[in-house]
Amino acid sequence: MQGRRSGWVRLGLQVGMALGLLVMFLWAGDVRADDVPWLSEVTRAPVAPVLEDAGRILPVLQTADGQQINTREAWEPQRRVLEQQWRGFLGPMPEPGPLNLRILDSEQVGMVQRQLVEYDAEPGQRVQGYLLRPQGLAGRLPAIVGLHQTTDSSIDEIAGVSGPDAMQLGLKLAQRGFVVMCPRCFLWQDVTSLDAAVERHRERNPRATGMAKMLYDARRAVDVLESLDDVDRDRIGSIGHSLGAKEVLYLAAFDTRIKAAVSCEGGLGFRSTNWDAPWYLGPAIRDPEFPLNHHQLLALIAPRPFLVIGGEAGPGAADGDRSWVLLQAALPAWHLYGRPARLGLWNHRQGHAIPDDTFEKMSDWLRTYLGP
Repeated sequence: MQGRRSGWVRLGLQVGMALGLLVMFLWAGDVRADDVPWLSEVTRAPVAPVLEDAGRILPVLQTADGQQINTREAWEPQRRVLEQQWRGFLGPMPEPGPLNLRILDSEQVGMVQRQLVEYDAEPGQRVQGYLLRPQGLAGRLPAIVGLHQTTDSSIDEIAGVSGPDAMQLGLKLAQRGFVVMCPRCFLWQDVTSLDAAVERHRERNPRATGMAKMLYDARRAVDVLESLDDVDRDRIGSIGHSLGAKEVLYLAAFDTRIKAAVSCEGGLGFRSTNWDAPWYLGPAIRDPEFPLNHHQLLALIAPRPFLVIGGEAGPGAADGDRSWVLLQAALPAWHLYGRPARLGLWNHRQGHAIPDDTFEKMSDWLRTYLGP
């Protein structure tokens, strides 16, 4: 009798533990077993981070009339309000037309086919980019929009045609099984200077900021990936360094086709880098009463995994522990979707660079949340 009673006790404990785990799972929302093992490291903010001249940081879970938002259902209308406010500020761009995608050149780089392609961004405006396609893999593959940094070689470095290995993000991810599209930023499309590129853009789109154009072109790169038979449309992400990291922030915020992203050293704070340049947001953001800020874009991304890479403490760093002020301001929206929030910051503390171990973190993030 004693043995039978002990058996029932053990069974009761096991059932209780199972129910407890089930409750925890339901409470946590979209918790998955395949999170990166270091998620807690990048989602734990430092004590009292400080971002000087952060601008206005209005609560994301509060309506214009001061009502507090406590549910995902109530957040959705507010989310649309924030998106509309930002779109109004960025300015209008034309409706996209057919891609008219054409392959200009192709070469084999190990197990990766690197194709120089051309397509329509704005209707009638041809844009080039590199399309990197792994060979010998079965089925539809995860894909990445790779956005290049500020460099006169534009798409060559990120696609592995030239430049240091650290900057060849697109080629290295293609070698890891991703189809990667690397579009050329409009600042290097048949112009002699950044100012000339802005002037040409404003002739076509007089009410649109430079960032509106960058966002538009990045979304067209997603269109390219979606047009390919070897791409899984449900597993598209994005990555970028410096200028490209800025584009990643906006692309992830305004295009829900991006399921996971890594923004490396773009500078979340308006004063962290030259966000007020005419090819980004312009001088309006210098106004202390400017009502928009990047924590709102981070909130729009929720709950899709988004990793910020910072190098603060090293030379020329744009992001780092100080950027946590904006991440923390966005987290209330993320927590509506459950915990853990897959919004994190990895600070390698080596400046405006991509150390090898940091690239492995970036790759691990994308492989985990988009699939190998």
